[in-house]
Amino acid sequence: MSGSGKSQAVKVFEDLGYYILDNLPPALMPSALAECRRGHRERVAFVIDARSGSLFREAAAAFDALTAAGDRPHLLYFDASDDVLLQRYSETRHRHPLETTGGVKPSIEEERRVLVELRARADKVIDTTYLSVKDLRDTLHSLYGSGTPAMLVQVTSFGYKFGLPPAADLVFDVRFMENPFYIPELRDKDGRDPAVRKFVLGHPATREFLERVMPFLRFALPRYDNEKKARLEIALGCTGGRHRSVVLGDEIAGRLRELWPGDITVQHRDVDRAEVRT
Repeated sequence: MSGSGKSQAVKVFEDLGYYILDNLPPALMPSALAECRRGHRERVAFVIDARSGSLFREAAAAFDALTAAGDRPHLLYFDASDDVLLQRYSETRHRHPLETTGGVKPSIEEERRVLVELRARADKVIDTTYLSVKDLRDTLHSLYGSGTPAMLVQVTSFGYKFGLPPAADLVFDVRFMENPFYIPELRDKDGRDPAVRKFVLGHPATREFLERVMPFLRFALPRYDNEKKARLEIALGCTGGRHRSVVLGDEIAGRLRELWPGDITVQHRDVDRAEVRT
């Protein structure tokens, strides 16, 4: 989708050593790939979208031709919500490639219709609705930096008093666990401190929670990956985001690294906030 982050992605792929061909007529992909190989360019990324106009109708046939030649392409699709796309166009004042007198909104709707077939055959879909530029860069490095496109998993700890992480896919409320805030010697520490970690992980409710959640994640992650998700965010929340959620975030991330082939990143969103800590 136009406005969904392809331009930022191109910069990342260039950093990863890909030879980029942007806005190429889709029918030229097979011959362009042959030329790239003749020039010893083995890592090639084509950027194709609705800018091609009527030429875009040849995209599906071009992919089929590549597949028939034994060069099955990996199709990465970028998307975002209509509201966010409208906001981005409003901020940049760029003209939508399909824009007519009806404005940007009907142009976005028409573009979705044009792209529906390619989205259905995509190998990975990245929804950039809530992703920062750094999030997008991290996701692409995780998927393509190593040459093994496994879904990136981000584990985020947060405090409910500061709101849910907007991009979270799975949210676990860990406020039922014993709170170190009420232990005087632990109150001013956070979940990265060994004493707090020992207190939280030593609680029977924590142990049972981990015994239940890890089999679920072992079951769910491959299925999210099969649904073409490029990034999955697991969020764990306690009251202030300083103690319980931080410990559980680190613990779950560590256990996931033993069973998931993709990158696992950890973010403690609220651990260093200056507000009242609970």
